[in-house]
Order: sequence, then structure tokens, then C-alpha cells
Amino acid sequence: MRAQVFHGPGDLRLEEVPVPAPGPGEVLLKIEAALTCGTDVKTLSRGHPVMIPRVPTVFGHEFAGTVVATGADVETIEVGSAAVAANSAPCGDCRYCQRDRPNLCDDLLFVNGAYGEYIVLPARLVARNLVTLGDGVPAERVAFAEPVACCLHAMDQAAVQPGDPVAVLGHGPLGLCLGLLAKAAGARVFLAGKKGFRLDRASTLGFAACLDVTATPDPVRWEQAVAVTDKGGTVVLFGGCAPGTVVRLDTRRVHYEELRLVGVFHHTPALIRRAVGLLAQGALDPGPLVSHRMGLDGVPEALGLMSRGEALKVLITP
Repeated sequence: MRAQVFHGPGDLRLEEVPVPAPGPGEVLLKIEAALTCGTDVKTLSRGHPVMIPRVPTVFGHEFAGTVVATGADVETIEVGSAAVAANSAPCGDCRYCQRDRPNLCDDLLFVNGAYGEYIVLPARLVARNLVTLGDGVPAERVAFAEPVACCLHAMDQAAVQPGDPVAVLGHGPLGLCLGLLAKAAGARVFLAGKKGFRLDRASTLGFAACLDVTATPDPVRWEQAVAVTDKGGTVVLFGGCAPGTVVRLDTRRVHYEELRLVGVFHHTPALIRRAVGLLAQGALDPGPLVSHRMGLDGVPEALGLMSRGEALKVLITP
């Protein structure tokens, strides 16, 4: 099969590799749709020892497709089923899993391989984070399950109510997804980002306003998130800065105005299923987040466009 194989920072190669065979508890999925992600851009630049502990490996982690083979002991997944999988699976046994916080699992198993024609899903992922679909659900829509699940996690923490003013500081694919979810919840969404293609796209999505904050660096934006929050409000710190980044905090406001500052990370099996439900039922249309469509050979170009802010999500069709 053809696949984009990650050999290390800056080294991505289109190669012919063997089609993997599913072992006990595993599933072989033919990939029908894959999506680029900002994490892929960062990983290609500098590596990611947590998500990709070993190289070479097939790259990419957002995908949907069709089950074409199953290993021994797989009894509930049928060959021919349309399916979508998350990019990770919690262990179910550690203290965080036992406290119903599986996104913080001490042994989170990450899966890569979206930029290939086939992928074998490990047994733990099949058991916890593989969702089969009904007939007629487009793979390119449900491939958004992982990023939408992450955004649902943020929405849950924010507890958005109809009529609430919601400021989204960031105009990338996830910023726009957060804006769409908040808008669907009845909020008035104010989205801030840097002028250019992405902010132009955001201006077509029906938000209350889109604001140009081109000159504002990321750490200052974190501080601004606190500054623009009214008393009793919630600040959801969704995106990360570089390791070691420090931001200033007005402790008087946090204390006396009861500001709630919450970090969010990743997703859970329950959130994945909620995301799949929204996407499969058409309650959330991720189409505006797709700016380009390419084949497997276009993955390097797609990630380059994203790194320069000239693309949102790029749909990759193997």
C-alpha cells in the first residue's frame, strides 16, 4: 500500500509498505478519508516522543473508513462496516481512568497511520474507541470525530448557555469548530484571529463579530482571555504554548470576581461517541473547516499550507 511515512523531524516520505494484517482483537480499516491537524505540523517540525515514540511510522491520526478484515476474538465488528476511530485509547485501570478522567490516562495508547491506504487498529482501540456507523454516513464528515470530541470537552467545561457572549481567541480549525459549537448552543460568538485566509473564512460562519488581533503573540492572548472575561466567567485554556511559557495573572480578579480558569486536554471515549453522533446526524456541519482536498502525495504540501496559515483542514483521500 502507499503511505506517508514519518522518519523523523522534517523527514516525511511517500513509500510502498506492506498492508498490515490484523492480530487477535485487531481490525484492518481501509481509510476512506483522513484530515490534517496542527499537531501533525508541529510533529513534522520537531517530532513528538509521546504520540510517536518509534520511527519510522505511518503519519497522521484523524481518519474514517471501512472494516475490511478482523483478527481473532473480534466478535462485534463486522467486515464491511463503515467505522471511525479515535487516535488513542485509555487503559481503563489507572487512577485517572477509575476517576472517569480517561483523557488523563497514565498509559494512553496513541495510534498513527491516517496517511495510508490501510491501518490496523490495536485491540485496546477496537475495544474502547472504534465506532461503527450506519449506512450513508460520509467518511469525510465523521473523520472529524477526534477534533470535535476535543472541542466538546472544552464546551462542557465552559458550560455555555443560550445568549452567553463567548470569545474565541484563535482562528485555526479548532477555534472555528469551537465557535460553531458555541453558536449552535445559542451563544453570541466573538472570534479573534490574525488577518488573512482563516479570518476571512471565519467571517462567513455567522459569528457576532470577527476581530483582527494580528499583533498579539500567543502568551499575551492567554492573558487577554482572562482580561476579557466578565466576573463569574470561565476561561477555557484550550491550546498550548511552548514548554516553559509563563503568563501573568491578576490574582485579585480571579479571587474577588470568581473567575474560573480551566485547562482542557484531549478527549474520552464518551466524547468520541457524542462527536460521532453529532456528525452522523448532521447536527454539526464541519464542511466549512475543509479548505483543500488532496491525495496521499499531497500531504507535505497540505501541512506546508497549514504551517503558513493558508489552509484550515485538508481532506486527504488515499
